Amino acid sequence: MAATATPPARPWIQYAALAAKLALFLLLLTALIWPDLSGIKGKASTARLVVYPIGAMVLPLWWWAAGRIRSFPWLADLLITLPWLIDLLGNRLNLFDTVTWWDDAMHFVLWGLLTAGVLLAFAPHSLSRPLTAFVALGFGATAAVVWELGEYYAFVRHSAELQTAYTDTLGDLSLGSLGALLAGLLVHHARRRINA
Repeated sequence: MAATATPPARPWIQYAALAAKLALFLLLLTALIWPDLSGIKGKASTARLVVYPIGAMVLPLWWWAAGRIRSFPWLADLLITLPWLIDLLGNRLNLFDTVTWWDDAMHFVLWGLLTAGVLLAFAPHSLSRPLTAFVALGFGATAAVVWELGEYYAFVRHSAELQTAYTDTLGDLSLGSLGALLAGLLVHHARRRINA
């Protein structure tokens, strides 16, 4: 999908996107050096050390490889980076294991952020509300399924969580899909207001 031209981002958005990437890479580096303090030990730490940097860098790398000539979508980059950073911070602070609602909230919020970033970067501004919602659900639900398969393969199948994994996975998929749908509706609304 090709997006239409976007206005240049405000400088604070660029700084926020770069700061989020720096914070993510520092947290990943500390997890590599001091795995016992990372909060991801026993939670597919090796996979996270590989997947999270790729997730945070996929948009800049794609932009560079595709030779884009329009301004870089800094807001989209920030929104795509934040889920990886917030998830890592949540694990580092042990929020997933100590705050009962944290995991559910994160599946809703993080898939919403990720979907909003992808829509801003790749979806045409001319999409109608139903098509934007359809694309958001398509991306968000697919990404949620890929995440849950990765979680299961990387650590759930060998952990104590296996007994409750089915119910948890259904909840995670539902919340991720709802977060993606809301993101699609919000992106469409914001674009319509800007173009009004």
